[in-house]
Amino acid sequence: MQPLVLVVDDEEDGRTALQTILTEWGYDVEVAADGQEALKKVSNSRPALVITDLVMPDVDGMSLLGALQRELPRVPVIILTGFATVDSAVTAMREGAYDYLTKPVEIERLRVLLEKALDKAKVLQELTILRRRVKDVWGLGRLIGHSKPMQEVQRLIELAAGTAAPVLVNGETGTGKELVARTLHELSPRSKGPFLAVNCAAMPETLLESEIFGHERGAFTDARERREGCFELAHGGTLFLDEVAEMRPSTQVKFLRVLQEGTLRRLGGKGEIKVDVRVVAATNQDPTAALRAGTLREDLYYRLNVFSIAMPPLRQRLDDIPLIVAGFIEEFNAKYDKHVKAAGDATLEILMSHSWPGNVRELRNVVERALIMCEADILTLASLPSDSKAPTLPRYEDRDTMTVPLGVPLREVEKEFVLRTLAAENNNKTRAAERLQIAAKTLHNMLHRWNLMGSKAGLSNGGARAPERS
Repeated sequence: MQPLVLVVDDEEDGRTALQTILTEWGYDVEVAADGQEALKKVSNSRPALVITDLVMPDVDGMSLLGALQRELPRVPVIILTGFATVDSAVTAMREGAYDYLTKPVEIERLRVLLEKALDKAKVLQELTILRRRVKDVWGLGRLIGHSKPMQEVQRLIELAAGTAAPVLVNGETGTGKELVARTLHELSPRSKGPFLAVNCAAMPETLLESEIFGHERGAFTDARERREGCFELAHGGTLFLDEVAEMRPSTQVKFLRVLQEGTLRRLGGKGEIKVDVRVVAATNQDPTAALRAGTLREDLYYRLNVFSIAMPPLRQRLDDIPLIVAGFIEEFNAKYDKHVKAAGDATLEILMSHSWPGNVRELRNVVERALIMCEADILTLASLPSDSKAPTLPRYEDRDTMTVPLGVPLREVEKEFVLRTLAAENNNKTRAAERLQIAAKTLHNMLHRWNLMGSKAGLSNGGARAPERS
């Protein structure tokens, strides 16, 4: 099903011309002669995008824009104007228009604007759906993604959420293993019960046993009073144990017993305590490698691995970055009382070119820092951090220079340099190739090799792209 575009113009020639062009491009098109007719059509159909003239009798473009903002807030609106004044353009943008074009319309720029606007609308729609799916109670930017690896993660979560079966989550640090556990909890029948998380690698072994199983008064030197452990505190809910392979074998035996029998004994205790807890465990090691190394007991592994979910590293799902960044921007806008609308295309291209060894956690830190530094309504390249916390991100002294730290692989330097040149040339491949002194075909092949061709990477042919607004 093709996107439906509504064209609103009181000049019949203009309406017909746009209808013809858009139809040739593969869009479904409806037309209206004024704002009043447009509002009637909107009530019966939901266009994916609206193109409207600014100056019309009765209900003009600005009035229509205001009505659409109330009725269809996520539908992008492109304003056409024969009066190319700065004031009219600024007013339209302030009122929520996606962008504007002056008459006569530059066809190639119109095509680019349509593609960008529809891509952005799709991202916002997916973001809304995913928020509802995970109930959005643990913040934004969590488990967001439409890449194949994340679709598989979401599918497995949906299958496992309704059961009480133990789940083993594995993945690199920062990929969101705890978020999987929280989402499983929130989508489960246990969602009204407690959720507790323990990092097994973050505390000494003796303290870890006390934390998980609890202790009686006098069980050890500092045990001055009875203390309930996490299993008891999580009764009726979910317990997440991160880095479970860091437990020493004796603790793993006790843990296994609780899983098998549903009972535990506090340190220094004599009686058995019954607990009803759903366990989600995680490790940043390959479980089979942990088995071979002897850090994870085989019997515990098989008991935990009733259901297994592997979290992909961010470098394997770079196409998810625009959606994740959009979520972080909204989260940090609320946290810091900022009003950043989105990340610019060149900014997203740089973020999508990074290897992200720290995964989503690292991306989150970069976006948070950039949003704090941002003084415009668009997150631009100038806002990106250049300190040692993001060592493979280039440092931007100005628009035409970049500094790459020593130790970055040569292939990454090449990639960063090419993308930086593209950004400096507003993604005009012809001019970028000339500036790099390479053939346009060579540049095309590079982008194809890096999977940065097409709209998802924010690249386009020719000089039709508008520069980032700042």
